[in-house]
Amino acid sequence: MTVGIYSFEIHLPAARSLKDKRQVLRRLKDRLRAHHNIAVAETAEHHELWQRAALTVVSVANRREPLEQLFEAVHRDARKHVPGEVIETGVEYLDGADGGVAGWGETWE
Repeated sequence: MTVGIYSFEIHLPAARSLKDKRQVLRRLKDRLRAHHNIAVAETAEHHELWQRAALTVVSVANRREPLEQLFEAVHRDARKHVPGEVIETGVEYLDGADGGVAGWGETWE
């Protein structure tokens, strides 16, 4: 089992208030959740800035390749529906050795 974490930033030059920014983010997050079946949240990096936002997407798959394709689709979708610039900031994959709890290096009782 592989957990994928994808982060990107958004520049919204037309946003004139936090309300403008939050409206764009709410629509984008709802769209990404509905179309890609992912978890998505705004991170606190640019929380109080009007024209900047950082989002993180998380998903789980059996292998890394489906996650790579998913994150490419998320990036394309965000670029298409955001009235600004989308900048990829990072992708991380966490691989479990056997897909069970023992594969994550912790013991469970």
